[in-house]
Amino acid sequence: MSGQGRVLIVDDHPVVRRGLRIMLEGEGWVSAVLEAATCAEAIRLVMTEPVDVVAMDVGLPDGDGVEATRRIVRDRPATAVLMLTMADDDEVVSRSLHAGARGYLLKDTDPDVIVDALRTVAGGGLVLGPRVGPRVLADLQRRPVELPAPFDQLTPRERDILRYLAAGESNARIARRVGLSEKTVRNQLSAVFAKLGVSDRVQAALLARDVGL
Repeated sequence: MSGQGRVLIVDDHPVVRRGLRIMLEGEGWVSAVLEAATCAEAIRLVMTEPVDVVAMDVGLPDGDGVEATRRIVRDRPATAVLMLTMADDDEVVSRSLHAGARGYLLKDTDPDVIVDALRTVAGGGLVLGPRVGPRVLADLQRRPVELPAPFDQLTPRERDILRYLAAGESNARIARRVGLSEKTVRNQLSAVFAKLGVSDRVQAALLARDVGL
């Protein structure tokens, strides 16, 4: 994504925004840096401007950055969100990931790591800080995301296959990732399409992204 990344920094502290802006403006993959100090400003910018990735604080003057993330991911599923906060709290991390955030870092993380994390989530990856990663992933495994109908009809394997499809993987790559034959993957996808009421891969991928899969 060389030169194509539009980044939105959401933080009510001007010093934090300015410091991160300076770091990002020196990156070749960043084409523009936008700023917001509140949830309302962040949502308005994402709805009116092309934004690829958001650095989102949790505690904002007019509300909860997690709920702002949920709104952004719901209405603009192509926009990736990295939570960047001082809140070192398992429940907040878990809520953020369930809301659709693709990463969670603390503000005392090395600035170079933060910039790399923004690039990673903008490219579709997932980033968790070293202090939150293992314990939160364990929690997510114990407490899986509750999906709306008709996604709640999918088996765990069908959900995995759909996630890979939504990430743009071919049937052959999906087969290698999940340890099945390509023919079995095609059959599983046919079942997924039937359950979701769609006729092709694009429709299935769009629906999957809408619910945060």
